[in-house]
Amino acid sequence: MMDYLLRLTLFAFLLAACERPDPEVTILSTGGLTAVPPTLAAISFEQLGVAPPEAAAPIVPLAATVVDAPTPTPDPPRYDPHSVGGQQTHTISPGDTLNYLGQFYGVSPEEIAALNQIQLTDILYIGQQLLIPGQASQVGPSFKIIPDSELLFGPAAKGFYVRQTAVPHNGFLLRYSEEVEGKRLEGPEIVELVAHRHSVNPRLLLALLEYRSGWLTQPTLSESQQKYPFGKSGAAYEGLYRQLSWAANELNWGYYGRAEGNLHTFALPDKTRITFAPDINDATAGVQRMLGGADTITFENWLHDAGPTGFFATYERLFGNPFALAIEPVWPSTLAQPTLQLPWANGETWYFTGGPHGGWNSGSAWAALDFAPEADVLGCFDSDAWVTAMSDGIVTRSGFGAVVVDLDGDRYAGTGWAIIYMHLADRDRIPTGSPVQTGDRLGHPSCEGGFSDGTHVHIARTYNGRWVSADGDPTRGGVPFNMGGWVSQGVGREYDGFLIRGAVSKEACACREASNAITWE
Repeated sequence: MMDYLLRLTLFAFLLAACERPDPEVTILSTGGLTAVPPTLAAISFEQLGVAPPEAAAPIVPLAATVVDAPTPTPDPPRYDPHSVGGQQTHTISPGDTLNYLGQFYGVSPEEIAALNQIQLTDILYIGQQLLIPGQASQVGPSFKIIPDSELLFGPAAKGFYVRQTAVPHNGFLLRYSEEVEGKRLEGPEIVELVAHRHSVNPRLLLALLEYRSGWLTQPTLSESQQKYPFGKSGAAYEGLYRQLSWAANELNWGYYGRAEGNLHTFALPDKTRITFAPDINDATAGVQRMLGGADTITFENWLHDAGPTGFFATYERLFGNPFALAIEPVWPSTLAQPTLQLPWANGETWYFTGGPHGGWNSGSAWAALDFAPEADVLGCFDSDAWVTAMSDGIVTRSGFGAVVVDLDGDRYAGTGWAIIYMHLADRDRIPTGSPVQTGDRLGHPSCEGGFSDGTHVHIARTYNGRWVSADGDPTRGGVPFNMGGWVSQGVGREYDGFLIRGAVSKEACACREASNAITWE
C-alpha cells in the first residue's frame, strides 16, 4: 500500500490530469475591430493549425444522408424517471476532487461535503467511499432540442465556419480578441478552437453564445456579457475561451454522462434536482444540462430555456430546424476500429502513464490514454523522442499541441475515424495537410497544449466526431483501444486501467517501472 501511495505522489511531477484545468488565457482587447481584413481568416486558421475554408459560403452537409423531414427520431423510454436518482456511493480514485465529483454527478461540492460530514478543504484518500446525493424533485421536459449529430463536431458540421457565419452579422464576436496559450486569436477562431478541442459542433456553440448574450448579432454588450457570456461567473471562468470551454464541457458531461455513464440527474443553481426525461436523446440531455449551469438559473426559467420558445427558437432563427440537419445514426451498429500500431517506433520502450480518461476536458468520454518516453528526469522537459502515426491518414490539424489525423482520406476529421495526438511540441511538428503512413514521425512529446505536468503524448479516437471510449465494452457496442494487439481495459476509475496483450498485462502508473513499460517488438 505504501509503495502504491509513493507511486501516486509522482502525479505532480510526471503526469497529472491532462485536461481538467484550463490553460492560462489573457484578454488583450474587446473593441476596435469593425472590418475583417481579407487575409485575417487565413492567418487565424493557420494559427489554429487547420486549413482555411476553400469556399466563401458554408457547404451543405452530406445531403444524401440528411433526414428528409425535421421530425425528431423517436427515442424509446430508457428508464422510469421516478426510480432513478437516489443516493449512490463513489470510491475515490487518483485525481478525484469534490469539484470534479460535483461536475460528474451534477451536484455541488457543498452538497457532497454536507452529506458525508466532511469539509471542503479535507483531503480525500484513495479508496475512500463518499455518498453522492441524487434524489430528484423534478422530471425534465420531453421536448427534444437538437439531434445527437448536432452536438458533435461530426458530419453535420462539415463545411461550417464560424467566421463566415459571423461576418454578415457584424456583432461583438468580431470585435473581440484574446491570447490563448501565447497566441492571439479573434473571437471566431476561439469558438473554432474550443469546438475542435471538445469535438463539439461550432454551430451549436455559436447559437448558444447568441442565445445567452447576443455575441453574434449585437455590436455592443454590457461588461458582464463580455466577461461572462454564458452567465458562469468567477475569475476561473472570465473571458470567451474559458466561458466556451465551460459550456462545451457541460454539453459533453450531459451527452456522454447519459449515453455511457448512467447519469440521469443534475442540479440547478437553485438546488432543484432534475431527472432527465426518459424519452429524450443524449444531445438534448447535454443541452439541458448546459442551459442549467448559469449562476442565476431557476427551475422556472430553465424550463423556458429548454422548451420550444427558448434556445430552440434562437437556433431555428439562425440555422433552421436542427432536425433537418440530422445525420443518423452517429455510429453504425457494426463499428470496428481499424488496425492501429503503438505511437512510437519499433524497438523503443515507452511507459503507460494514464489509463482511460477524458478525450478533452473532464466531460468527454474516457477516450484517451497517455504514454511517456524513456528519460532520466520527471516533469516537463524537451524530448527528442518521436511520436509516430498509428495508421495511414492525412493531418487535418496541427497546432496548439495537437496533431489530428483523418483516417478515411476525405481531409475532414469529423467523418469516419480520426486519431488525436495531444501535447506534441511546436518544434518539428508535422504540418497540416501532410499525408502520413503508419510509423511516420508526427512530433515530439511535450507539455504543450492544454494542461500537463509531465512530458508525454495523449492519444484519443473519434468516430463521426464522437469520442470513442478507450475501454468501451464490446458486448455493449463499445470499441476498446487496440494498438498492435495491446487492448485497453478500464477499471472504472479515471486514469487507471490496463493494457493487455495475450497473457501480458501492464497497469497505468504515473511512473517509469517494469510494470508499465511497453516495448514495441
